[in-house]
Amino acid sequence: MKELAPGVHVLGGTKGGHVRSFLFESNGELTLVDTLFENDGRGVLDALRTLGRKPADLKQIAITHAHRSHLGGLAALKRETGARVLAHEWEADVVSGDRPAQSVGLKPTAPYRTYPFQVGIFLNRPRHRPVPVDESIGDGDALGPLQVLHVPGHSPGHLAFFLPEHRVLVSGDAIATWPRFEGGWPAFTLNPDQHADSLRRMAALDAAVVGVGHGDPITEDASDRLHGLAEQA
Repeated sequence: MKELAPGVHVLGGTKGGHVRSFLFESNGELTLVDTLFENDGRGVLDALRTLGRKPADLKQIAITHAHRSHLGGLAALKRETGARVLAHEWEADVVSGDRPAQSVGLKPTAPYRTYPFQVGIFLNRPRHRPVPVDESIGDGDALGPLQVLHVPGHSPGHLAFFLPEHRVLVSGDAIATWPRFEGGWPAFTLNPDQHADSLRRMAALDAAVVGVGHGDPITEDASDRLHGLAEQA
């Protein structure tokens, strides 16, 4: 766990393609964005203890999008914390287990280290433990101090979250730094035109820090690097 800004923590290791989740502290309450790959939620629960907090202090769990790497710990964390689960309406029935995530196909596409995850989505394996979504959220909503942005392209209901006070952007899989820096893993971009628009919108925020879905956060020259991605899109 690392603090990216006051009250903003990044969690995660190498599993799930170096997947990351983000913990926000505000007015004594905690909000989690994504839940890591492991199905026991242990990484998040350990982080709460490290911060001197109880599971019940986690009030909200927001999901950027309904891919297994980001949903692994959701069921365990819902059970342990009682937190409300929030997602975009277009992702909600995947989170609840009522339909599989849209397939990304099997054609190998660079970076090839992501190919096992491509096969996993194609086969819908391993499956996450389904959890009903308590509330749908979408563009323009507020989640405590966080602004909610609908940034489709990687998936139809993909969300990002922006903390204006510290100019921290959580981009989900719209941006990756593992295994290389790019506008998400190309094989997983379902709608390139939407994705290009989403990159331009996120770049316009001029974020100082960008927490990505896979890989280490961008903490230096973040705004310039996002503008570069948007120009290439």
